[in-house]
Amino acid sequence: MTPLHIHHWQIHEAIQAPDRDHVDATAQVTGGGALQVSFLTETLARITLKPQDGFREPHTWAIAPVPGQDVPWSGRPRASLAGFTRPALTHTQDPQGQAVVSSSRLAVHLVGGPQKVTQLHWQDARSGHTLMLDRPTSAYLNERRTQLVRHSVVRTPGEHFYGLGDKTGPLNLAGRRLRCLGQDSLGYDPQTGDPLYKHWPFVMVRTMQGLWYGVYYDTLAACTFDLGCEHDNYHGFFRSVDIDDGDLDMYLMVGSSPAEVVAQFVALTGGTHLPPRWSLGYAQTAMGLADAPDAQQQLDRFIDECQRQHIPISAFHYGSGYSSRGKQRYVFTWNHNKFPDPKTLNAKFQAQGMRLVANIKPCLLDDHPAYATLVHEGAFVRERGTHTPVVEPFWDGQGAHLDFTRPATVAWWQSQLKAQVLAYGIDAGWNDNNEYALQHEDAWSEGTQLPIHRSRPLHALLMTRATFEAQQAHSSEPVFTVTRAGPPGLQRYAQTWSGDNTTSWETLKWNLRTGLQMSLSGMFNVGHDVGGFYGPLPEPELFLRWVQACCLNPRMVMNSWKDGGASNLPWMHPEVTDGVRQAIGLRYRLMPYLWQCFEQASLQHLPIIRPTFFNFPQDARCLDDADEFMLGESILVSPVVVQGQTRKALYLPALAGGLAWIDFHSGARLEAGQVHTIECPLSHLPMFVVQGARIPVSAALPGQMPRHDDPISEVLQF
Repeated sequence: MTPLHIHHWQIHEAIQAPDRDHVDATAQVTGGGALQVSFLTETLARITLKPQDGFREPHTWAIAPVPGQDVPWSGRPRASLAGFTRPALTHTQDPQGQAVVSSSRLAVHLVGGPQKVTQLHWQDARSGHTLMLDRPTSAYLNERRTQLVRHSVVRTPGEHFYGLGDKTGPLNLAGRRLRCLGQDSLGYDPQTGDPLYKHWPFVMVRTMQGLWYGVYYDTLAACTFDLGCEHDNYHGFFRSVDIDDGDLDMYLMVGSSPAEVVAQFVALTGGTHLPPRWSLGYAQTAMGLADAPDAQQQLDRFIDECQRQHIPISAFHYGSGYSSRGKQRYVFTWNHNKFPDPKTLNAKFQAQGMRLVANIKPCLLDDHPAYATLVHEGAFVRERGTHTPVVEPFWDGQGAHLDFTRPATVAWWQSQLKAQVLAYGIDAGWNDNNEYALQHEDAWSEGTQLPIHRSRPLHALLMTRATFEAQQAHSSEPVFTVTRAGPPGLQRYAQTWSGDNTTSWETLKWNLRTGLQMSLSGMFNVGHDVGGFYGPLPEPELFLRWVQACCLNPRMVMNSWKDGGASNLPWMHPEVTDGVRQAIGLRYRLMPYLWQCFEQASLQHLPIIRPTFFNFPQDARCLDDADEFMLGESILVSPVVVQGQTRKALYLPALAGGLAWIDFHSGARLEAGQVHTIECPLSHLPMFVVQGARIPVSAALPGQMPRHDDPISEVLQF
């Protein structure tokens, strides 16, 4: 590792101009290159290490600061500062004679020393408290052998860390070492497994003084965050991020609460798409049904059984079985032996109020009908400098991944989506298996001239965007799509989830935290495979508790792949079917309130589900690990995640003005800021509402099952 000493700070002129297009301070770096500081808003700054020979990632697809204006398909030039209302700045000197550049909310001390060891010392301008301080020893490092770049800052024991996407385990990530790198993580450990599916290098910090700030490292290269796992006697307490052969381009945002920080990050990366209302309803997918030799008959019977069992359902998600021959999957094809008349089947789904979503994959097996033509056209990720596609294992075969950085590949994808999916009466594409975990070190993304190790997550993002825009052109309805993988920016287009989880009580407990972690990371439309995707079928108690825990998540989809072709289905255990029906019915009853939460997510950049500390950041007890979450501003949900539990201790956060919490079901009043012992029999989902809240609810029309668009029947006053 070579330390990058920073010296010769220059503060640029015209620092009052809100439309200035230049950086605000620059320092030269030993060995060439520059460290640049730019204030973008009163609460947002950017720190960029610009190499002497130019950026390794010349474009970004994450930064989209102008509402309603997407990033060009070719990317936004990394050097651009466009789209921000730049703040007025002041520059002074601190008592040590160091230059200080400040907005009204954020200040940076340009710290120098006799040995040219320079730090950036970021402070909250209002209180003077430290936010982030570069490590005094070797804060910036570059490894010539691998081109890895490292940034290290001082760590104060007791700080809390959140974010980084779909991370497992407790919400506070302090003491862990975690990677941002998308993987196909089937059957992952829900407490310690890492990495999962997303590439999400954003971390939010709570300081010991109760300040909140976030740091986003805008790179598509794999990253490793050390949040206090490593210790080195020569450097004291520190935390660091290693960027594997990418660019060090940081966005620092400060807020008085976690809500302010998360909102800034989501606005920075283009906001959250508001999906169609039908996508909020309960949905079902079952690989066992679509994989069966008589799949169309089984799905036909499934539609009838939903009616017979009186299960409200708004959508069916086709697994990839509609395109399978044996274990292999052939995207944009139909197996007509299993589905002799898919359009008639799809029409029956739609007639029963179920919208349709079809699984689509970005890899074509080498015996796919379109494979040879696409090889000739150069549509796949190729070996650098050749026309040879990179072929690697995929779904019990060998295949090549489509190169979504090429406009011609995008056009082919969109044409096939329209012809083979949308034209069959299906509403949306489900972008799956799109982690692009290619091992070939010479794999090359032609359209961006980037090696695969700098563009893996980009393909997931562009694949999802291609699907989104094809659907947008096909129908005037609001667009809905899903993606399993991707980097920041995916929330502009799609819903996502925690991937291929395993059926267990441990997964139920820790998935609850993973969903909240994704929300704190800026992914708001999230959920989990209800009942567990992989592993054994859930026994009755676990199954019902899982349905209850997920019935008020933004996404509620029962998805599974079990040995022998079995599937998680609402009526799989007759002894708890009434409880399952009741939990799904609760979702539909609260649909007007849930829709308000989605609108807040889109308009105000607020998570739909939140840890209690998000709503109550001044209540230190809310920082403790707990089995509960806030749904929007007013409802606290406390699922049971422990086998056999029928009574639990629950802390209800302190409320201002002497307000109390009201039991949603019984109307009982419970004092705020106290621990309560609550009863939670098997059929009961504990829920509590802030006193004074007004919660709109709906009711099914006479003689009908609940629907996602049922009218508001009353507003409950608590």
